[in-house]
Amino acid sequence: MQKPTLKRIAIVGAGPAGMIMYKKLTQQTSEPSEIHIYERKNRIGSGMPYSSEGAEKEHVTNISDNEMENIVTSIEEWIQTVPRKLLADYDIDPDNFQENRVLPRLLFGQYLEDQFNLLLKSADRSTFKTRLHLNSEVVDIIDREDLSQVAVQTADKDPEYFDQVIICSGHNWPQGLEGKVSGYYSSPYPPSKLHQVFNHPVAIRGSSLTAIDAIRTLARANGRFETKEDRLKFIPAESSPEFRLVVHSRNGLLPAIRFHFEDPLISQLVLLSREEIRQHMEENGGFLSLDFMFQKNFKDNLREKDPDFYDRIRDMDLETFVDTMMSLRERVEPIQLFRAEFAEAQKSYRRQESVHWKEMLVALSYALNYPAKYLSAEDMLRFQRHLAPLISIVIASVPKSSCLELLALHDAGILELIEVGNDNRIEPRGDSGITYIYKEENGREIRQEFETFVDCIGQPRLSWEELPFPSLVRNQKVSQAYIRFQSREVGQTMLEEGKEPVVQFPSGEYYLKVPGAAINDYFQILDAYGVPNPRIFLMAVPYIGGYNPDFSGLDFCEEASDRILPRIYHTIDE
Repeated sequence: MQKPTLKRIAIVGAGPAGMIMYKKLTQQTSEPSEIHIYERKNRIGSGMPYSSEGAEKEHVTNISDNEMENIVTSIEEWIQTVPRKLLADYDIDPDNFQENRVLPRLLFGQYLEDQFNLLLKSADRSTFKTRLHLNSEVVDIIDREDLSQVAVQTADKDPEYFDQVIICSGHNWPQGLEGKVSGYYSSPYPPSKLHQVFNHPVAIRGSSLTAIDAIRTLARANGRFETKEDRLKFIPAESSPEFRLVVHSRNGLLPAIRFHFEDPLISQLVLLSREEIRQHMEENGGFLSLDFMFQKNFKDNLREKDPDFYDRIRDMDLETFVDTMMSLRERVEPIQLFRAEFAEAQKSYRRQESVHWKEMLVALSYALNYPAKYLSAEDMLRFQRHLAPLISIVIASVPKSSCLELLALHDAGILELIEVGNDNRIEPRGDSGITYIYKEENGREIRQEFETFVDCIGQPRLSWEELPFPSLVRNQKVSQAYIRFQSREVGQTMLEEGKEPVVQFPSGEYYLKVPGAAINDYFQILDAYGVPNPRIFLMAVPYIGGYNPDFSGLDFCEEASDRILPRIYHTIDE
């Protein structure tokens, strides 16, 4: 009997996405395979967010043990194996560990690394031959259609050829003006670069979790936190008497705070199946309706979970609902609102009761992520303008320790929050510092100068042309992501207005350009003609932000891997 030929598969990136993909490959099929894993660093599992590239000791996750599926073992089980001295450094008592506790990000990175090593050890070696390439940066991926193979080129070795390649390269933070303008930081990562004395106001753009990362590091470099009379207080350092943090937010709001989830595994909530979505699209001219998703995955779930809240919003359309919820937030001074939501979140945990409308909004975001490419351009614009800003606030889920530090900084007169609207901009002051320009509600332009500026708007959605594998771009193996207008008249009008990136195709149809590369439901890249590539899969979130607008961490990795696996082994189950 002839021995089966090994399928050769490459995973580019050994962070959380690469780890989950490897888990699916080795645990859900018995087809013999040779799997090569390429990682530019010398560690696996942690990726950027959970390593020194994205975290210091003070940074914490916004996900707990009960909110994620086990990789091999649960965090609670793993904690019992960690040296007590290491846990003591993070103030963790393994005998009293609770599954709803968030972990320090560096410790969570250690958990992910240990889990990946367990996966590598437990893979059936008679079926899966695994080669791990550490300190191996992939500088190019060359699709050899003539050979039905893909070449992976590293910086210091000859290319290796594979049947299929899965790109899991993770976050990418363009440098921009960093290094060219003194005091200008294009992101707060790695956070070690911010651990310096700033005896002056520091401008921060954005109020997301990324901004909170920067705030926690900057505060420790320029002072210390102390608990006095059961209250956390910030004490400025003697070397930084003029240190201030000026946070510039488009809507003037801080993100929402972690609360108790009734259904912590969002993927297991009662959401529409793929068949239900497909049937709806057949009845709706091939488009997925945003209103349909809002009704089925948000309102209908609230009817059972929170009837009183449902009665308040049952007759609201999406725009009215968002405007109502945002206006309720905007009526209250931001820090006062933050304090009130902190109290609400603490009550939620004490009573083990969810804030259901927020939980269902997170579920709606999850449900929309994968079929978002089938929205009409009209609906995608509605999503971007109305729903996405509210989701971005609610989904952030700020942990308790971060809340307490923000409040302590504000109480000490260190933290200021400024609403700057959508048309704010930054101008470098020659080769040092910046001018922050925005308009007040009365239309008066404000120009404020800062010696130090940190851009904290979060992971940018990068274009397909920025994919760091030049052969794929040069040979048009990847292409721009577009979403079609349902109405040609609307598309034509928007093209003429020139306010949105609208193009007309030779067919006469109008399309909206959205960030990143075009992919299909199985995360296969599409070429310039819209043809899916059976050899190359793209699940690096910075480059697919137009078609997958929800950057949902490990949930994303699980769902994307489940969708890729059938195409790897040609066992399509649609």
